[in-house]
Amino acid sequence: MLDAPFLPVNWHLRSAELAYILADAGASVVVGHRDLAEDLAAALAEHTVPSLVVGAGYEDAVDGAEPLTDGDTGGGPELMFYTSGTTARPKGVVHAAMSADEGRRRAMEGQVALWGWTKDDVYVMSGPAYHASHLGWSLCALYVGATTVVTEQFEARSWLEEVERHRGTRTFMVPAHFIRILELPEEDRAAMDLASLALIVHAAAPCPVAVKFKMMEAFPHAGIHELYGASEGGATKISPEEWRARPGSVGRPWPGVEIRILDEEGAPVATGEPGLVYIRPAGPQRFSYRNDAEATERAWRDDAFTVGDIGFLDGDGYLTITDRVSDMVLWGGVNIAPREIEEVLFEHPAVVDCAVFGIPDERDGERLKAMVQLRTEVDPAELAEYVGARLARYKVPKEWELVDELPRDHNGKVRKRQLSQAHRPAAP
Repeated sequence: MLDAPFLPVNWHLRSAELAYILADAGASVVVGHRDLAEDLAAALAEHTVPSLVVGAGYEDAVDGAEPLTDGDTGGGPELMFYTSGTTARPKGVVHAAMSADEGRRRAMEGQVALWGWTKDDVYVMSGPAYHASHLGWSLCALYVGATTVVTEQFEARSWLEEVERHRGTRTFMVPAHFIRILELPEEDRAAMDLASLALIVHAAAPCPVAVKFKMMEAFPHAGIHELYGASEGGATKISPEEWRARPGSVGRPWPGVEIRILDEEGAPVATGEPGLVYIRPAGPQRFSYRNDAEATERAWRDDAFTVGDIGFLDGDGYLTITDRVSDMVLWGGVNIAPREIEEVLFEHPAVVDCAVFGIPDERDGERLKAMVQLRTEVDPAELAEYVGARLARYKVPKEWELVDELPRDHNGKVRKRQLSQAHRPAAP
């Protein structure tokens, strides 16, 4: 039996992006859909990794496999995820090794208990299975024997129709989903029977307070909860009742988890004062970044880790996230590393200098903007096509600006925070 962790991979990735992840992860076997066969073949051109293509031999391979014997559940890390970081390449998040049985036990005592899963639940996916939260929730459904409805893509009207058709009871969303649902005419939503939907949990990006209030009004029968966490580990949750009393908060820690707010030297800051958010996981779990001991060391301080968010705790222990240290862009709940896009732009022969950063977007939270200094005249559409041919399409900046020079500090670093802030509305 193959003893290996399970690594879900973003299907939007181009062959070069996919090849990097497969090589960095040391993939032993790759399973992909026939619609992705071309990119998969290109990604595997330089790697001798066996592959199975769903719809072209996969079913025969499964039928011919030897059945597992009792207790033969394998080992190794239960899951590994690749998450965009501040570098030009995504980082593999590797959690502590455990058997499949141990992984199930932890899930049953953790997320299953935390959210009250039962075998009668019907989970309607709103996002991709390569996302840690969406996949994690489908595993919870699997563990308790509940139903998961897998959707090919999210479109607000058709997604609500799936909830109505299957009598969906719960889902996991990001704020961009809320916005798209609220864009539908109120009478269209009212014409659907959505009363079965009892639990909506959202995370992955800041949710505008006004949007959440409107979502609560649109779905009064559904408890809309929020959590804060990352692929590296979960941290807090807040109920609708708690949130109404503290709009903007992401809640208090999960059972066994501790939140620490520290300054740059690692000293605790006063209650109500912002600082770097550190998460001490429940139990002995400790993740690492694959093939990157330096990044792993930077993330951990003693027994707690950070993903670079800034926030504060109030007197009752409720956490509010106010900012983040990294240049990460959160587009509809998806992490995008600007440096990865800049690296591609710098390969274009006409590009002298560039900066990619996030600017506010009413529907998606943030969208990508590129400011580019050129040595010869080039249309931004050509630059967009150049990036799109090398990276997933969602990483192509939506806005472009050609400039004579980029603002830099005395160390030569582009003042991205200054550029980003210049696009944000002034405080009232």
